[in-house]
Amino acid sequence: MSTDFEQEMAEMDERRFKALTGLSKQEFHKLVPAFTESHAEIRQETYEKNQAKRQRRPGAGQKGRLDTMRKKLFFILYYFKNYPTFDTLGDRFALDRSKACTNAHHLTGVLCRALAKLGVLPKRQFDSVEDMKATLAQIEELFVDATERPHHRPQDDEEQREKYSGKKKQHTVKNTVISNAQRVILFLGYTVCGRQHDYGLFKSEFPPEEDWFKTFKVWVDLGYLGFNGDYTALEVNIPHKKPRKSKSQPNPQLTAEQKEENRHISSIRVVVEHAIGGLKRFTILIAKFRNHKDDFVDDVALVSAGLWNWKLSLQNSVCPY
Repeated sequence: MSTDFEQEMAEMDERRFKALTGLSKQEFHKLVPAFTESHAEIRQETYEKNQAKRQRRPGAGQKGRLDTMRKKLFFILYYFKNYPTFDTLGDRFALDRSKACTNAHHLTGVLCRALAKLGVLPKRQFDSVEDMKATLAQIEELFVDATERPHHRPQDDEEQREKYSGKKKQHTVKNTVISNAQRVILFLGYTVCGRQHDYGLFKSEFPPEEDWFKTFKVWVDLGYLGFNGDYTALEVNIPHKKPRKSKSQPNPQLTAEQKEENRHISSIRVVVEHAIGGLKRFTILIAKFRNHKDDFVDDVALVSAGLWNWKLSLQNSVCPY
């Protein structure tokens, strides 16, 4: 980072700025006020929590390299977009790797609070069917899928087995994603081990005993076979599965009408794939996740979803809910 970072950032063209942060300059600048406010709140809360131990007021002591809110925001967005090691990140911003690590974890929390203030974070769970209906009152169609991402190989044997995905042939974690037709991520399930089946995970988040989807049209893929029998919905759109091979059907095939219907469902349901693609604009959700801090693997998914919703809210004037 140059000594005059503000000038360096101002001179960046739009393409380079997006490549480094994942946001356009307009999206970045409009995020700064909420980020600044959130940083001040967390700083004050930390001071009050540790006030009995402190001898200095907030702001006292040596000033860090990231001495403005714009630098701090650029730093954490750069980390999410490019996911360098802390050695590389520290070198880019003239920080020791330990300070790069500390800042990345701290500023992730600040960014998460800022996105919450802006109302663009997806829901993580619904307390009841009524809560879900109230939150999604303006939504008619829900598009459901799960996203899986690579994770470093745990040293613990039991954790290795839990995170190993036979589908991906590597250690992974996954989240349930529900979007609307405008690709806004409405719901992001908590991060779980990749071994868990998509539909089993979904049923643990939305117990079939409740009428969660009675007022919604739902679009799912073949990973959610059984949805029709377990849930009541206004309309369920799920592709036809190819019949199993048997003695009576040595060469089973879908009919032309079924194939055409599958193509139609896929062409509409693709919006949730686009939402997941927006979530994974940030390399931290694509590269093998190597951080060890508790819950950080879940935090980065939530923040990335919030950033995607933030982009949509500005680009298309789309309200998340």
